[in-house]
Amino acid sequence: MMIEIQKENLIIGLISDTHGLFRSEINSIFTGVDYILHAGDIGDRAVLDHLEKIAPVLAVLGNTDSRIRLSDIYDTAIFKTTGTSIYLIHDVENLDLDPVKAGFNAVVYGHTHIAAIHNRYGSLFINPGSAGPRRFSLPVTVGKLIISGNKMEASIINLNLNNQ
Repeated sequence: MMIEIQKENLIIGLISDTHGLFRSEINSIFTGVDYILHAGDIGDRAVLDHLEKIAPVLAVLGNTDSRIRLSDIYDTAIFKTTGTSIYLIHDVENLDLDPVKAGFNAVVYGHTHIAAIHNRYGSLFINPGSAGPRRFSLPVTVGKLIISGNKMEASIINLNLNNQ
């Protein structure tokens, strides 16, 4: 699946590993985003329905997602703007391409439940962490990606939930 947006300046909401849980805090955090990228382990179509009320959504399947219930969702996806190209995958360990050689400025992934932003191989790698049920003592997080032409600035947002 590929989405191409003919805009230079966008704000993208990044979310992963919801595992069927839509947290109401996401509504205000993602207010004003142009698009939402969900990096897998969606858990339930209702999560995507909630997100779609905020902004259009591009999602990929995670290792716990049902291919039968989410038959219109693929393992990978591409999101392009006029100045950037983003590869969306659930488990970065399954990345079977060189993002730079393939022309991707960024890779958005999930799976680990651990939020991270780093440069690797000349591409920006972003894991928004997990917005689903708390796992171990990991924080509940989402991310935002601000795109200005061919520049990108990523951030992680901690939902600061008390043991929820």
